[in-house]
Amino acid sequence: MDSSESLDDFRSLARTFCEKEIKPNVDKYIENKHVDRDLWNKAGGVGLLCLSIPEEYGGGGGTFAHEAILIEEQARVGDSSWGVSLHNGIVAHYILNYGSEDQKHEWLPKLASGEAVGAIAMTEPGTGSDLQAVKTKAIREGDEYVVNGSKIFITNGSQADVVITVAKTNPEEKAAGISLIIVPTDTPGFSRGKVLDKIGMKGQDTSELIYEDVRVPVTNLLGKEEGQGFIQLMEQLPQERLIVAESNVAAMEFCLEETLRYVHDREAFGRPIWGFQNTKFKMAEVATEARVARSFVDECIGLHLEKQLDIPTVAMAKLWCSERAQKVADKCLQLHGGYGYMNEYPIARAWADLRVSQIYAGTSEIMKEIISRTLAVPA
Repeated sequence: MDSSESLDDFRSLARTFCEKEIKPNVDKYIENKHVDRDLWNKAGGVGLLCLSIPEEYGGGGGTFAHEAILIEEQARVGDSSWGVSLHNGIVAHYILNYGSEDQKHEWLPKLASGEAVGAIAMTEPGTGSDLQAVKTKAIREGDEYVVNGSKIFITNGSQADVVITVAKTNPEEKAAGISLIIVPTDTPGFSRGKVLDKIGMKGQDTSELIYEDVRVPVTNLLGKEEGQGFIQLMEQLPQERLIVAESNVAAMEFCLEETLRYVHDREAFGRPIWGFQNTKFKMAEVATEARVARSFVDECIGLHLEKQLDIPTVAMAKLWCSERAQKVADKCLQLHGGYGYMNEYPIARAWADLRVSQIYAGTSEIMKEIISRTLAVPA
């Protein structure tokens, strides 16, 4: 496990970068519906990309603890636009865990430097949580796959240079027919739809993707054989859900800090809002919610670092943190009064941003289903 001194040094690096490169540009990202493309190159230049990828592939050689720190520091400056946690903790790890040596050496250094931005395309217009029902096809013709279909709600979609695409290599099968295909976005037949207009996370380039007779070499298959995609997805979803839980806790802590500043500065009836008992009680509730969630997620991170985090436990973390974070943001918004409803206030943005956490990476209902399957009648 990483030494605390090493992690402290990394936190200093991540904090400095987020304060300098992200915080002054948050409004611009929201207006443009994407971060500046050179943010990725700058991040790669200082070593903030592919943090937990081995150095032999151009990565930082760190662990998920480094990923968690970057998530926290990004949240600390009030940004939800930069899709770095997906790029670092999800896309790169699919290639690391299932890619051939050629695939790893081709793509991981580019992802680590910022030369390439990564995305993963699971969801389709008619298929959300039920991944077995995807309609996108990758049919083999000689030494190529011909990919046809469409995807929606894809993070980093408008800037991605490489997309890990969930497709049916055997359309007659359900889970057993799914494979993951690496699709470079400069491949003929690949195109992007509009950047979607969302309730929150307005600066994140969530897009539609279209595949029309997109031909890629069969060597772009992730894994040694077709039909392993569903298993690969299930193996990687726990880390994705832990990333969501960690981002939710970081958002709770952000809301707490923002609101504490506000209630001490803002006056009503001749005294600071902090002077009212209701304010103190609400902030006590928020501080407790954040502390409990932090303890649980830190436990999960420790288990994950030891490769002992199981699927039901991370489902609990994702369920609890995503739902509690929304309630925390709501309490904090209420204490801001009318200003809490104004988009220029960070608390309003956080409130809107957090709503999707109960939907993506598996809805709250799916998390409850996963958890309930492990509940046995006591002997």
